[in-house]
Amino acid sequence: MSNSSSISEFLLLPLADTRQLQLLHFWLLLGIYLAALLGNSLISTAVACDQRLHTPMYFFLLNLALLDLGCISTTLPKAMANALWDTRAISYAGCAAQLFFFLFFLSAEFSLLTIMSYDRYVAICKPLHYGTLMDSRACATMAAAAWGAGVLNSLLHTASTFSLPLCQGNVVNQFFCEIPQILKLSCSESNLREVAVIIFSTTLSFGCFVFMVVSYVQIFMAVLRMPSEQGRHKAFSTCLPHLAVVSLFLITAFFAYLKPPSISSPSIDLTVALLYSVVPPTLNPLIYSMRNREVKDAVRKVMTRYVSKAVNCPCFQIHNM
Repeated sequence: MSNSSSISEFLLLPLADTRQLQLLHFWLLLGIYLAALLGNSLISTAVACDQRLHTPMYFFLLNLALLDLGCISTTLPKAMANALWDTRAISYAGCAAQLFFFLFFLSAEFSLLTIMSYDRYVAICKPLHYGTLMDSRACATMAAAAWGAGVLNSLLHTASTFSLPLCQGNVVNQFFCEIPQILKLSCSESNLREVAVIIFSTTLSFGCFVFMVVSYVQIFMAVLRMPSEQGRHKAFSTCLPHLAVVSLFLITAFFAYLKPPSISSPSIDLTVALLYSVVPPTLNPLIYSMRNREVKDAVRKVMTRYVSKAVNCPCFQIHNM
């Protein structure tokens, strides 16, 4: 194919070669997807319904759960459909849309994680100023900025990537449309613009990473100076889950986009893509709920409420008479 105008569809990476393995992968991805939907939906509902969780930290956690839902819903449904129907095709417009929304949710989540580290820094290192620095208006503004940054970054990358002439066919060696794999299809001398965009975004991301590292260094120094063991435990219980999420997200995402071509292979690329696009949205609810008693209590109340409604449903009662 001479250029992108002649491409009507892309061919994604098949997850298996045999029909039995394709169906196995479908059920595995379906289980992961349902777990992510359930976990993030419970977190969102718990934070929205429980008055005790109407604080800045949990407001940002609600936004994180919504972004996780969007991120995993952008990639897995298409991969599941391809595995179920034994196909690899995704339309040109569908690929562009998938790339746009995936980058949007990914960029917004990274921005939000940076804001969450600042929230924890203010809460622990400047507790007397917390109510002023993190009032409702400031929280809404920061959350809106995170979502807006996601839109702008996604627009920039999507427009830059799909404006390139694609001279190397239409086979994308990934289970979703990913920038590094699409760049491999472009003419070798024409992708410098998108590489420059990636370097620019990486520089900004590294700046955010440095900000988070500095914040957590100060947080841990302040926590270790706390005289109360209970206070130290509570501070660590709110900071360690966030640090675990950030570490997993950053390490895998940076490796996916910045790894040298010499260590690139379909199996490595697939594993890394699963680690940064599927694992964090699935594990985030578990990580936050396991280390936070307030979230666990709120989720337990939500589940109890829905179970009791189901048991008291007239249809359920008639069925069991």
